Amino acid sequence: MFEAIFEFLFKYRPLVFEQGDFAIRAPWAIALAAAVAAGALTLRTYGRVRGNSRPLDRGVLAAIRLGAIAVVAFCLLQPVVVLSSVVPQQNFLGVLVDDSRSMQIADRDETERLRFVEDRLRAGGDLRTALEERFALRFFGFSTETDRLGDLDELTYRGTRTQLGQALERAHEELTGVPLSGLVVVTDGADNADGGLGESLLPIQAAGIPVFTVGLGRETFDRDIQLSRVETPRRVLRGAALVVDAVVTHRGYRGETVTVQVEDEGRIVGTEEVELGGAGEPRTVRLRFTAAEEGPRLFTFRVSPRPGEMVTQNNVRDALILVENHSEKVLYFEGEPRFEVKFLRRAVADDENLHVSILQRTAENKFMRLDVEDADDLVGGFPTTRAELYRYSGLVLGSIEANYFTPDQLRMIADFVNDRGGGLMMLGSQRSFAEGGYAGTPVADVLPVVLDERGADGEEDFFVEVAVETTRAGATHAATQIAETEELSVDRWSELPPITIVNPITEVKPAATALLTSAADDLVVLAFQRYGAGKSLAFPVQDSWMWQMHADIAVDDMTHETFWRRMLRWLVDGVPDQVTVELPADQVEPGESVTILATVGDANFEEINNSAVIASVTHPDGDFTDRRMEWTAEADGEYRATFIAPTEGFYEVRVEALSGDELIGEDVTYLQVAPSDAEYYDSTMRTALLDRIAEETGGRRYTPETVDSLADDVQFVGGGVTVVEERDLWDMPALLLLLGTLVLGEWGYRRFRGLA
Repeated sequence: MFEAIFEFLFKYRPLVFEQGDFAIRAPWAIALAAAVAAGALTLRTYGRVRGNSRPLDRGVLAAIRLGAIAVVAFCLLQPVVVLSSVVPQQNFLGVLVDDSRSMQIADRDETERLRFVEDRLRAGGDLRTALEERFALRFFGFSTETDRLGDLDELTYRGTRTQLGQALERAHEELTGVPLSGLVVVTDGADNADGGLGESLLPIQAAGIPVFTVGLGRETFDRDIQLSRVETPRRVLRGAALVVDAVVTHRGYRGETVTVQVEDEGRIVGTEEVELGGAGEPRTVRLRFTAAEEGPRLFTFRVSPRPGEMVTQNNVRDALILVENHSEKVLYFEGEPRFEVKFLRRAVADDENLHVSILQRTAENKFMRLDVEDADDLVGGFPTTRAELYRYSGLVLGSIEANYFTPDQLRMIADFVNDRGGGLMMLGSQRSFAEGGYAGTPVADVLPVVLDERGADGEEDFFVEVAVETTRAGATHAATQIAETEELSVDRWSELPPITIVNPITEVKPAATALLTSAADDLVVLAFQRYGAGKSLAFPVQDSWMWQMHADIAVDDMTHETFWRRMLRWLVDGVPDQVTVELPADQVEPGESVTILATVGDANFEEINNSAVIASVTHPDGDFTDRRMEWTAEADGEYRATFIAPTEGFYEVRVEALSGDELIGEDVTYLQVAPSDAEYYDSTMRTALLDRIAEETGGRRYTPETVDSLADDVQFVGGGVTVVEERDLWDMPALLLLLGTLVLGEWGYRRFRGLA
């Protein structure tokens, strides 16, 4: 509307004035002299007039007359706007059309975005006709790749990604060497490439080529629900109870309740309902389910579609989780006989994925070993070398004083967490925490709680019986879920019989999190923190077995077993082996290059840079691809290789590391190769991105409603073969209106003052 009014008044569109320079055609001295003479005569004439006029009247009338003379003088100067425009049919124009699946979204009056291309850019379309009258057109289709098109009939709108930067680079490179007026990009603006767009624009900016963007689709949807994010672990132990957060956003469904469910390859394993808040307000849904079957499992998270949704493909997200069926090794070291050993051992006895080896001191330098894997395991007591300790993924320290360990062993325990990435848990007793003399030791640095150095020298023994309750974090944490739902779990903790604490710990470290606390005394019952490559837990309770044997606990109650199984599983969750393999993503497109990264360490988990590392890739059809992995030189112990995943399906990636003929270790992961649905997420028109491209290159952005001026704009803004032209300004309607207004104003003022 603004441009139409501007063009009516000033004869040309604003772009002409932006691109052009002002000049006058007539000899300015003669016109200026005539205007000065006419002005002087006007002032002299009104200066002599008296009658019933006031000085103010004479001044107003003189000013109006001088304004009219100035307008006439401006017209006599024959003003022009000088600008360059491209020569018709002597320049090229690149037209890039989005060929991705998001172009099939019908978000404008139930009309697909691609309809704009079909109606206006195919042969015979009005926009194409206007462009062909001025330019030689070259067409490109872009999505995952950018292809030169003979005509737009070759578009399929099936691309699964939009590589906008790559498309601009390819079109610019192909049209280098010809007189290029500019590039026109027809897209919804989605750009889900991994790289930034800035580098792609630099050569286009340097060449002075403007990019004109035509944005399709709506900037916001009236009604849509999107599953924006799902956070899952990449690998878990079989039987792990998972708590996964899914983020749901929406527009147009405020106050409605939707169902979010998770499927394990078609079988529903978890369901949760959530009430939607305001438009655009994210809602986090916590889904609980069990990874029951081993192997690579494709879990699907889905929001039930609602009536009127503009896009339903963004209601679903897949997550590939490797469910491993092996036994994680935990060492539980107790300094004295006590019931905690018996009941913890009983709690995990039926868990095939946890192997807890127990070392219990029975007298000085005498130990009882339970559930060891080998007759020689722990025969000399607590490990004295890192290689021996690092064979375990988790370490539980019970009632054992710090003075039992040598300084090297204390440092070794800290390194077990920091370097090896293991999980450390300390239980409560008179021989643990500060009371056991751990304050000031390397182990104290690792623990998540603050130890009072006076604790070991306290005059009175601390002893308190407490009821346990969850903190805000503990109410939702996976390790403290001991009932079917979070609400029931919180209630169950408050119902459990009290336990006793002899370690007065009230403060956690800044980076730590308290999960359980005492209901009345504000004592820390359970806390954890990430430390280095691993994690540490503080559980200053000396008789958790009361949750099994108290008179108020039913014989068949499984709360104690559930707590310890989940706690120890979480303790060893994510603990690395000597050889680990990692893929940057768990899903790629067919034909995409995949990078394999592996880390290799020796028995002391010190990085090895000279190992022979082989990656063996098993394809869905059973074929093998072997790749020798090379040390990256970017980080110690890091190796890299790449391969192409040609077809859809699951790929197994197995990495083996050898030192000579000796196997150091191996690891396996999986990859899903399938078309991406990324196009459907956040699939509204990206106005900001399209504006940025146009502004940084000197082009303009259009919508289907404003695109009619595109051909004219390219003619004045574009480069290539150009010609300079002058356009008259003296006959602008605005000047005629201004002159008429001044003349009528003079007459009207005379009538008003009774001077006519």
